[in-house]
Amino acid sequence: MKKLIFSLMIMTFIIFTACNSKPEKKGVDHQSTEIIEDEESQAATKTATITEIKASFTGVDPKTSSTIKQIVDHYIHVKTALSNDDDKEAASGGEAMVATMGQVDKSRLTAEQAALYDENEADLREHAEHIGENVGNIKHQREHFIMMSEDVYALVKGFGAGRTLYHAHCPMAKDNEGAMWLTETNEIRNPYFGSKMLKCGSVKEVID
Repeated sequence: MKKLIFSLMIMTFIIFTACNSKPEKKGVDHQSTEIIEDEESQAATKTATITEIKASFTGVDPKTSSTIKQIVDHYIHVKTALSNDDDKEAASGGEAMVATMGQVDKSRLTAEQAALYDENEADLREHAEHIGENVGNIKHQREHFIMMSEDVYALVKGFGAGRTLYHAHCPMAKDNEGAMWLTETNEIRNPYFGSKMLKCGSVKEVID
C-alpha cells in the first residue's frame, strides 16, 4: 500500500497543472506564463498527501454488500458516461441505480448501518432519478452528480464497495467551489467537465 500511495502522489504531481490551463491570448508571453504557473503548481503539489481509508462497518451481510456494490457499479457507470460527455449512458446508469436501490433489504441491516443508509437513501434516489430523466441536458446531470457523489461516498466509507476506490477532487467544479467524485482507477478523468478539462483534478484518498 505504501508503494500505491507513493505512486498516487507522483500521479497527483503530474496531473495537477491540468486544472490551471487557460485559453491563449494575443500579446502574452505564453512560455513565461506557463513556466510561472508550472512552478506554482509544483510548489502546491509537493505538500499533497493521499489518505488511506478503510470501510467502517465489519461483518456486513453478504446480500447487503452485494447490493451496495451494484449501486456503486451504477455510480461508476454514470461517472464514466459523464467523463465521456455521454448523457444517454449517464441516464442509463441513473435508471439502473434507482432499480437496484429498490432491492436493498433493510431487515438485514444493523441499527448503525440502517441509520447511515436511511440518511442518504432519499437524496441518492432523487439524484439518480434526475440523471436518469435528463437525456439531452448533461449540465443538469452533472449538477446532480455532484450531490450523488457525496451520498455514494458516505455509503462507501461505511459499507465498502467490494473493491478499491479513489476519492478525486476537482477545484474548478461547482463554480470554483470544488467537488469530489469516486473513481475505480487513480487516473483522472473529470466527469464535471468531460473533454473540456478531462485531466483536471487530483486523488485525495484511497478507500478499501
